[in-house]
Amino acid sequence: MVKLRLKRCGRKAVYRIVAIDVRSRREGKDLQKVGFYDPIKNQTHLNVPAILAFLEKGAQPTETVQDILKKAEVFKELRPTKFN
Repeated sequence: MVKLRLKRCGRKAVYRIVAIDVRSRREGKDLQKVGFYDPIKNQTHLNVPAILAFLEKGAQPTETVQDILKKAEVFKELRPTKFN
């Protein structure tokens, strides 16, 4: 199963949003980088078409990633599902 989750990069609290296999550890090999999140500067950059493609294929976002996607209103572009 594939999850959309945060992967830490750098010395500060800066994260990439990645599609990754559930069995991989947090810093493991990811399938694709689909976004960037900086909680200090409150910046978010998302590759919305890639995120929607993974969600339509059944990928599950973690709670934190789901909150980020809700703030960016990504789920409004997705067909009605349990995420809305």
